[in-house]
Amino acid sequence: MIRKEIVLPATRDDVWEALTEPERLEDWFANEVDLDLRPGGGASFRWSNGEERHATVIEVEPERRLSFEWDDEEGEVEFTLDDDVDGTRLVVVESSPAWSTALDLQASALARV
Repeated sequence: MIRKEIVLPATRDDVWEALTEPERLEDWFANEVDLDLRPGGGASFRWSNGEERHATVIEVEPERRLSFEWDDEEGEVEFTLDDDVDGTRLVVVESSPAWSTALDLQASALARV
């Protein structure tokens, strides 16, 4: 289990959009994203190297919490957003390191804006 906490210099609304809008996810996580943002909805992430992963959305609480379960392994990812004096505190709890690495890159990009 990996738990990562990061403060992003952005509003909670902006961070939520970066996590839930396919076009925004394509900017920093995967090359092609399909996301049905409701409990039981599907998610597909495709990368330019041919890798593809699928997930099922478990919980959606707009601008507060998002969780999903990977279809190809027994792993869940949960995102929790809270206000912080420096922007938005994002906590990610996961069983796979893919999001942690991507979030580090996103935080660097946001810090430069």
